[in-house]
Amino acid sequence: MTDILLVPGDASLADWRAIYRGAVPRLDPASAPRIAESAAAVGRILAHGEPVYGINTGFGKLASVRIDDADLATLQRNIVLSHAAGIGDPSPVAVVRLMMALKLASLAQGASGVRRETVALLEAMLVHGLTPVIPAQGSVGASGDLAPLSHMAATMIGIGEVFVGDERLPAANALARAGLAPIELAAKEGLALLNGTQFSTANALVGLFEAELLFQSALVTGALSTEAAKGSDTPFDPRIHLLRRHRGQIEVAGALRSLMEGSPIRASHLENDARVQDPYCLRCQPQVMGAALDVLRQAATTLEIECNGVSDNPLIFPSTGQFGDEALSGGNFHAEPVAFAADMIALAICEIGSISERRIAMLVDPALSGLPAFLTPKPGLNSGFMIPQVTAAALVSENKQCAYPASVDSIPTSANQEDHVSMAAHGARRLHAMAANAIAVIAIEWLAAAQGVDFHAPLQSSPLLEHVHRLLRDAVPTLTDDRHFHPDIAAANALVRSGALAATAGEFLPGVV
Repeated sequence: MTDILLVPGDASLADWRAIYRGAVPRLDPASAPRIAESAAAVGRILAHGEPVYGINTGFGKLASVRIDDADLATLQRNIVLSHAAGIGDPSPVAVVRLMMALKLASLAQGASGVRRETVALLEAMLVHGLTPVIPAQGSVGASGDLAPLSHMAATMIGIGEVFVGDERLPAANALARAGLAPIELAAKEGLALLNGTQFSTANALVGLFEAELLFQSALVTGALSTEAAKGSDTPFDPRIHLLRRHRGQIEVAGALRSLMEGSPIRASHLENDARVQDPYCLRCQPQVMGAALDVLRQAATTLEIECNGVSDNPLIFPSTGQFGDEALSGGNFHAEPVAFAADMIALAICEIGSISERRIAMLVDPALSGLPAFLTPKPGLNSGFMIPQVTAAALVSENKQCAYPASVDSIPTSANQEDHVSMAAHGARRLHAMAANAIAVIAIEWLAAAQGVDFHAPLQSSPLLEHVHRLLRDAVPTLTDDRHFHPDIAAANALVRSGALAATAGEFLPGVV
């Protein structure tokens, strides 16, 4: 595993992607003084004897209940145990590790009032590969991701379960095996650990990273489909897109031109093609995919800001100048920015898959593509790509049903104290499955486009697209007569998910992160 220096407040999306893919975060030692001063400020605030939310009061609707000093440690333990009320399947290990790293970076900015040993334990769990078992359901994305983060915090006090490699162990056993000991939470620490947007943000980041792979792969299959249908590259002329001015549209058109450059297939129909204009699924790729790129980049900007922020409550401001130590109650735990970002990613994923499916439908229709019906040399005896197109349609429709904005929903909680919530966790959790659906559509399009190009032999496509064609043909032979189709789709899907398709044309493809 690669180590990566985690600088609180100054981590890039590339850093978070590296952690998602297995890099081990190591906290910047320069954060230690800020952490220590923040914890010391909590001690000084307690010494004043005034009621301060989350430090010596109850929580939520119970904020008016004052807690005796002798019960402050019990208060923090109780909030962790009572709030660890999630349900459902465990969240993926990679998502939970990303969540832990986000929490680590937030706590280390010195605004949460936790001690260095608490931060050190969270870091050590990441280093030793101890991943809390986090039920995926139970957060409404305001007052923080309380249930998921409580399950994380519970493991730090020796309660709950932890994944260690392929094993699922009691937290206390896993800590002991790694030479670590559970902590006893001090004032404010339980609340600091379980309050924040890190669960929603981690899931949204995963959706963003998968959407980037989807986007880049879809550009390549879209170009190959254009070749298979003997479509025109005129709609990708830069003059068209410079007049529209959208950055994403301009970059997508440029990528498509580069992918198709030098194609003998394209040259073969420059002068004798009776068609005046191609269907939208070919002609409007820059407009649709460019808009998706712009939306994904806006979501990326929002998430990068969120990753580097502090989102628990109250926030601790140690004494500076004329001001004394302060604990300020606010609402940074409200994940509305993350919810909006997740909704934008969902829309982009849905549309990328949707236009891809339309290209598949175009290719299998001889009236539109000029190719044999359902891309089989002997239609009738063979069904060819008839049902793979149906599968793609089913996946696209499933994504449409999932794309309804989560951020417009709200339901009051905590006896109406928390009366407006973001639903960011719901919005973010769906993204990974949506991306998987759309990637499968791209895999089917790759198969169909390659099959279409095969019919144009001995003419070839551009050098880049021929490389893409050979990459698939090394795993999946041309379809002559009907055969068991599922293994073909599975092989193409695995190649897309591995990043191999996007990597073949990586230098020409615009990025999101």
